[in-house]
Amino acid sequence: MDNDVTKPVHLYRNARIFTSDRRTWAESLVVVGDRLAYVGDDATAARVAGPDALIHDLDGSTVLPGFVDGHAHVVGTGEAAAQVDLWGANTVEEIQRRIRTWAQENPDAPRVLATGWKHGDIPGGQPDRGMLDVVVADRPVYAQAYDFHSIWLNSAALAEAGIDDTTASPPGGTVHRDERGAATGLVDETAMHHLVWPVLDGFTSDADRDEALAVALAAYAESGIVGSTEMALGEDDYAAMRRADAAGALTTRIGAFWRVQPTGDAAGNRAQVERAVELATHHSTPFLRVTGIKVMVDGTVDGCTASLGKPYADGTNADPIWSLAELAPVVAAADAAGLQVAMHAIGDEAIRVAIGAVEHAIALNGPKERRHRIEHLEVVDPAEIDRLAALGITASMQPVHADPAIQENWRRVLGDERVERGFPWPEMTDAGATLVLGTDSPTSPHAPLPNMFIAATRRSALDPSLPANLAHYALPLANAIVHATRDAAWASRSEHLHGRIAEGLYADFIVLDRDVFSRPLEELLDTRVLQTVVGGRVVHHAQPEVNR
Repeated sequence: MDNDVTKPVHLYRNARIFTSDRRTWAESLVVVGDRLAYVGDDATAARVAGPDALIHDLDGSTVLPGFVDGHAHVVGTGEAAAQVDLWGANTVEEIQRRIRTWAQENPDAPRVLATGWKHGDIPGGQPDRGMLDVVVADRPVYAQAYDFHSIWLNSAALAEAGIDDTTASPPGGTVHRDERGAATGLVDETAMHHLVWPVLDGFTSDADRDEALAVALAAYAESGIVGSTEMALGEDDYAAMRRADAAGALTTRIGAFWRVQPTGDAAGNRAQVERAVELATHHSTPFLRVTGIKVMVDGTVDGCTASLGKPYADGTNADPIWSLAELAPVVAAADAAGLQVAMHAIGDEAIRVAIGAVEHAIALNGPKERRHRIEHLEVVDPAEIDRLAALGITASMQPVHADPAIQENWRRVLGDERVERGFPWPEMTDAGATLVLGTDSPTSPHAPLPNMFIAATRRSALDPSLPANLAHYALPLANAIVHATRDAAWASRSEHLHGRIAEGLYADFIVLDRDVFSRPLEELLDTRVLQTVVGGRVVHHAQPEVNR
């Protein structure tokens, strides 16, 4: 091979390389510049690389394609890292202790931001502002639920956000009130989007967003994420990503879906799609692309805002955020423009609405290449799995959401046979659909290897002592990794960039400190990423532990 002398040549040899490609295993890979020039055996790789190549002997280490998170919120992941961590608090008292401690340690902070509480942590699942007032009354407290579909405010935060006992709930969301009609401090879904998040955004500067993005990118590099599928992108986060891209600071390739909110007005909905078309058409780099739109068809099971075909155990239910009549024109417009559509649909009724919108787009726009997706699919009927597979809809699911440590409330509020079919990942591929795995960080931890542990065992990464959650839905580890690399890249139209270790793609791969395929699956929880390479550049390097 006559290598371009202006580009450095690197030979990575003596490795166990899992490619996520047609030829599953290789011994060596050759990187020329930022791309892979050869993947195969040691002897051929040496000849391809030539005598002047820089040799990296990996001493039998396992190499994987870098992970591509199939569903995440990148800037939000960095922001959450700086907030009060309520993950694993489990009781109101522990939530209060953590918030009180943070407030005492940060007396000059104008407000307290927290994240990670679960509805099951609160008696009756309904937090009240008084529970926060007793620990912090002198400044606003905003506590985001772990699923980012509800937020809990103290009295000062309600006042700051302009929410009182007369504030109307917008379509698709609720300002919760007690039996006397007083605002409790719990705000969910579109009410949170329209009434609370804009207030918090107003306190967030460009420098804050830049820092949050940098924190997320560093965490991604350390844990082996080379690509992320940004869901619900908005103008401010996009501007931060553009700044980082222009500065050469992006170390994770981002394929983004532009958030489209229901406005109640067809023209307003269409304008949001047109903005996504503009961004997808006029700005695209190897590190940042807008590839589609994201819509929220329902909420979550934990918050009883997912839209179900039959009610929850307490007899309540939730309507879809978008009706089929409202959603179908939006999906059809995006489809006609060549955009992908990602639809958050957790409950079976919302899933039917999402599938119906894709059916409408196909009938209206005719045959074409399309890669629409449904996100989460937690409560799904087998008939709808067959329908989505036949329509070519990708199933985008998150093993971390099936962690047994966070399932108690999920199972309790459903309360019937539906809990025995929760998160049925293999049924998607058995029906012929493409399955994509991600984390939905910061609603769950971002690290991919613990996510693979849950996928391959249905056990808890948070508390491995717990019994498996429907063990028959576990995936073979190799399949799970493919769904989190190759398939995740394909599902955001970035398969020409990465997702496999294959000639011609960018040299995006990771080196692990052990062979996860031959060791007990529990070791996925302790496995470290020794190197993360993006475009041939080492963006993370760690020393192996002695005697590993």
